[in-house]
Amino acid sequence: MTARRKTLEGKTLEGKTLEGKTLEGPGDIKVTTLPSGLRVATDPMALVETVRLGVWVDAGSRDERREEHGMAHLLEHMAFKGTGRRSAQQIAEEIEAVGGDLNAMTSSEQTAFVAKVLAADTPLALDILSDILLEPAFDAEELRREEEVIVQEIGAYKDSPEELVHDYFTEAAFPGQVIGRTILGTPESVTSFDRDAVEGFLTRNYKASHTVVAAAGKVEHERFTDQVERLFARFSQAAPPPMPAASYVGGEMRDDRKSEQAHVILGFGGVSYLDDAHDALQVFASAVGGGMSSRLFQDIREKRGLAYSIYAFHSAYRDTGAFGVYAGIDPKKAAELTTVTLDVLSRAAEELTEAEIRRAKAQSKVALLSAQEAAAPRASFMARSLLAYGRVLSREELTGRIDKLSVEDVRAAGRTLLQTPLAVSAVGPLRKLPPIGELASRLHPAPAPKLARAARG
Repeated sequence: MTARRKTLEGKTLEGKTLEGKTLEGPGDIKVTTLPSGLRVATDPMALVETVRLGVWVDAGSRDERREEHGMAHLLEHMAFKGTGRRSAQQIAEEIEAVGGDLNAMTSSEQTAFVAKVLAADTPLALDILSDILLEPAFDAEELRREEEVIVQEIGAYKDSPEELVHDYFTEAAFPGQVIGRTILGTPESVTSFDRDAVEGFLTRNYKASHTVVAAAGKVEHERFTDQVERLFARFSQAAPPPMPAASYVGGEMRDDRKSEQAHVILGFGGVSYLDDAHDALQVFASAVGGGMSSRLFQDIREKRGLAYSIYAFHSAYRDTGAFGVYAGIDPKKAAELTTVTLDVLSRAAEELTEAEIRRAKAQSKVALLSAQEAAAPRASFMARSLLAYGRVLSREELTGRIDKLSVEDVRAAGRTLLQTPLAVSAVGPLRKLPPIGELASRLHPAPAPKLARAARG
């Protein structure tokens, strides 16, 4: 082992950049920060013969400029459409010839390019992943074709009200901000991009210091790190521009259309995943709307029959968050549904019992731990943890933070979020849905945060 790869026993990355050091994280996890700033993380798993590996970049739709709406998602689509050494068909044939597969995904803050292969084929998968990021062709014909594919994807999404209402909620929660825009973009914005624009976005935002290459499964850290260092040697070491700040505002987005159901989200301001109140708010969401025993499910579905589907969620970002309750309902019951939902939330913030919170804690812990029992989520967790916290959080730390929460911690998180402005999104027949001002008055004597805005066609 070279000095550059010195292993520091029992230590984890505490938000520091330790170039050339290999640090042992939780369990058998190891993390190496290369001189370029790129981090390499591995999690070896016994009794498996495959490897899940990928490249996670700390750049997403929030990094788009005004004229780049949908660019991060288009770049994800273009990833496997050809490089300087391989055509799109060759990429597909090479990975499938060894039984592997490739995929990519985009969020508002990160983009990932992932592969699954037999352990012996890890070098091939890494070579393809480095090739698509360092030598993308961005062929004009492929670009035009993929833009049309995304236009069709946008059309299909607009025909899915249960999904569309979530995008409208984000826009209502963060009006006029990049974070509030849809990841897909619009037909007009997507079809306006050319090769130079796509290449410019990649060059500006994809940097070694904001990238993690991670693998879980049958993987040996030193060998994997050597391969990554060789293949990604030309990854840019410059610093990317800062991500635009975001703050919760609240407001309303309505899309009144004919359909059998109305899809409604009522929401409030949440917190960052770095906030001390994050875990308490996650448990509050679980207690009020995370399962069949939750207050919203019992009161609204089981007792009153107001909705077939109802649940609460908390979306946490780097510097902000949003809490919401989704319901798919009979349009004629919209007024009663919204009234009862707000009443349930208000009572829960004052009255959640120790038994309810104990159940919610157990659900949260099972969700955290079960998500790390397969190679793909383990690789993803390592990468996202390093990008968010600068270290890999241990399972013991995650569950320990939940165990430490008191009844008052969870109630207080609920009370705090209910003091923020209301956000409402709705798709479907909405004649019976009360105006946002009337809904907000049930919680706040102050005027509603925004006038209603009609959804764009």
